[in-house]
Amino acid sequence: MKKFSLFFSLACSAVFSFAQERKAPAYPLITHDPYFSVWSFSDQLNESPTRHWTGATQSLIGMIKVDGKTYSFLGNVDKTYISVVPGADEKPYQAKYTEQKPANGWEKTNFDDQQWKTGTGTFGDGQAKTQWRTDNIWLRRTFDVTEIPNQQLSLKISHDDNAEVFLNGESIYDCQCFVGKYIYVPIDRSKLKKGQNVLAIHVRNTGGGQFIDAGIVYEKPAAQLQNLIAAKQTDVKINATQTTYNFNCGKVDLEVAFTSPLLMNDLNLLARPVSYVNFKVRANDGKAHQAEVYFGASSDLAVNTKFQEVEAKSYTSGNLSILKAGTVEQPVLKKKGDDVRIDWGYAYVALNQKDGKQYLTTDPTAFIQGKLNATPALKGKSLTLATVMPFTVNGQKIAEKQVLVAYDDLYAVQYFGENLRSWWNKDGNKKIENVLTEAATSYPAVLQKCAAFNHTFHTDNVKAGGEKYAKLNDIAYRQAISAHKLVQAPNGDILFLSKENFSNGSINTVDVTYPSAPLFLTYNPDLLKGMLNGIFYYSESGKWKKPFAAHDLGTYPLANGQTYGEDMPVEESGNMIILTAAIAKVEGNADYAKKHWQTLSVWADYLSKEGFDPANQLCTDDFAGHLARNTNLSVKAIVGLGGYGMLAKMLGKAEEANKYTLMAKDMSAKWIQMANDGDHFALTFDKKNTWSQKYNLVWDKVLNLDIFPKEVYKKEIDFYLTRQNAFGLPLDSRKTYTKSDWIMWTATLTDNRADFDKFINPIYKFSVETPTRVPLSDWHETTDGKQVGFQARSVVGGYAIKLLDSKLNNR
Repeated sequence: MKKFSLFFSLACSAVFSFAQERKAPAYPLITHDPYFSVWSFSDQLNESPTRHWTGATQSLIGMIKVDGKTYSFLGNVDKTYISVVPGADEKPYQAKYTEQKPANGWEKTNFDDQQWKTGTGTFGDGQAKTQWRTDNIWLRRTFDVTEIPNQQLSLKISHDDNAEVFLNGESIYDCQCFVGKYIYVPIDRSKLKKGQNVLAIHVRNTGGGQFIDAGIVYEKPAAQLQNLIAAKQTDVKINATQTTYNFNCGKVDLEVAFTSPLLMNDLNLLARPVSYVNFKVRANDGKAHQAEVYFGASSDLAVNTKFQEVEAKSYTSGNLSILKAGTVEQPVLKKKGDDVRIDWGYAYVALNQKDGKQYLTTDPTAFIQGKLNATPALKGKSLTLATVMPFTVNGQKIAEKQVLVAYDDLYAVQYFGENLRSWWNKDGNKKIENVLTEAATSYPAVLQKCAAFNHTFHTDNVKAGGEKYAKLNDIAYRQAISAHKLVQAPNGDILFLSKENFSNGSINTVDVTYPSAPLFLTYNPDLLKGMLNGIFYYSESGKWKKPFAAHDLGTYPLANGQTYGEDMPVEESGNMIILTAAIAKVEGNADYAKKHWQTLSVWADYLSKEGFDPANQLCTDDFAGHLARNTNLSVKAIVGLGGYGMLAKMLGKAEEANKYTLMAKDMSAKWIQMANDGDHFALTFDKKNTWSQKYNLVWDKVLNLDIFPKEVYKKEIDFYLTRQNAFGLPLDSRKTYTKSDWIMWTATLTDNRADFDKFINPIYKFSVETPTRVPLSDWHETTDGKQVGFQARSVVGGYAIKLLDSKLNNR
């Protein structure tokens, strides 16, 4: 057998990707909540390391030995770096800094910085070690180097916003941009010298948060592995709750199925933090074979950065063999933010003792070498929780085993000062070992429920919007749900709290709930109530005193009050009223609205005064900037008032119902006149020859409010069809980028399948052709399909708007 490097052997597998249809930008494997979320970012499961939705490596490794040969089928080794000058994520450091513009030559090695302050990296706002809240910061970090590595050097840097970096007075990096995660930029080795060096950095904040951390690293050469063959992936399927791969591994075929049973009609199952990884092995030559399947999970599942030390142990509980790992530090609920992973609680891998053996190791290649040794406990970094399962296959008989991958976060969120446990352990009397046992015992029944739901979900979506529409919803399903955390409030309310993934990390953002809502309205409106309850409580408790709805409850996972820097008065008030009306429509009663009627009335009154012709303010599309006299935001206010009138009628409040329904209809007539721009309606009331998607109209249609004439929908749809690009309809006339959730809502305004398909097909094209390989982004360029921003957000639950309309109105 030839000697292969892991990279070379897996590069061979890429050959097969050209013959296999791409199914998604990234593939969900283990998806439960914003912290417990593992994906494959490549079409071939063994082509790249598995990652958290943020892109941080959370390695799952899978191999199978067949007749003495070892095949890789899951994961790959990631690039690893050795630090010459560590960043603060690895090791604290001190640097000189000033927030006042220094004299010329500040970047030179001989500059006198003795009058500057001394701080500890990182520098920024939020949880940075040294607080920086002004527009500019200049840093000088002095360090010594004894030996210069022979390998290519790279600047490791994360910055918010614009940054310029100098090494010993020479420029090595200059980017007028925001980089929210660490990137590695090659630098010339000649610029580093033996002895004393100076890394000098200037960062200018242009808005929002601020942050800087940097170091110098070089890439560690990849390990050479003998006799590792890339399994040939022959198929991959995605449905609502499962991603299933098929491989050819010499004389046997292997099926690997990742199941996260996120069934919304069973909150206990939905919240149970356990995924299944199932393995089926079958001989493809009709003969007998011995096989061993290896499944390794990195302890990086339980760290924010790979430099954190973890403890792991092996033990048994009942019939289960269990591996457990978590950080030594255990800083429960001590971190908040966007590009952040959990570093408290514990990751678990379990299986039935009769099905195999488990090991703790520091070497993920030990299985190949046959050097796995039983160790009851281990401490270190990036440990591997390894499981080995023997299989005997003969003829066409299928041998099957599964492992369970779980996470116990101990405490999930903080809610107005009180730490809350996850829903599955909301009373604090359950042990994760018992939950694992229950999950293992119920596997056949759970799998049957998942299979039934997968079929129904896909079939219903095909009926509502066609095959491509159904495939998009299959991709979106687990992403939409797992961007939330399910907990119980101290007053007993359901809380289903979203994280605003890669947009700013807010928790329970109302204008993220709004686009996410259709999926949850369709399958369990109680979960939508769980998204609204905290916002209602915030106002009704007196903690939020303004006459409009709050934007958010904080920064994930701390829901202690709004942290977003600016209000969205019309946006959020309209969202809350519309969604409460949608709950009433789905449930056939306004009981939920009755509970919060006083608050809804305050918001409706605000919209009646400020909603029709909005002042200069942000809306949910805040990335596009402030906009006065926004016609689409006006539509939201008008539809919100119509929804309030509908609720009043359902509650027998005839006077209020008539008042607000007539008000909404009068406003719509005025809107049609003021927004008219010939063959379409304008972006703002005062700027003609502009346009925008009026996606907020969709609730007038779905809820049958009859506020706007159907001719308004038709006029807009006909115009939009003349403005499409290869990857979809732009958001408005200002830019060519778009939001795919809003296109789905716009498409639902069509009155025939042919026009609907014209909007949906480009979104599907984006999902299978985008060059940006990350969990589904809802913000992309319509010209080239590249991600603009955002990923793994719950808003793709909004794709289900056509399905909701189909079920509510049988169309």
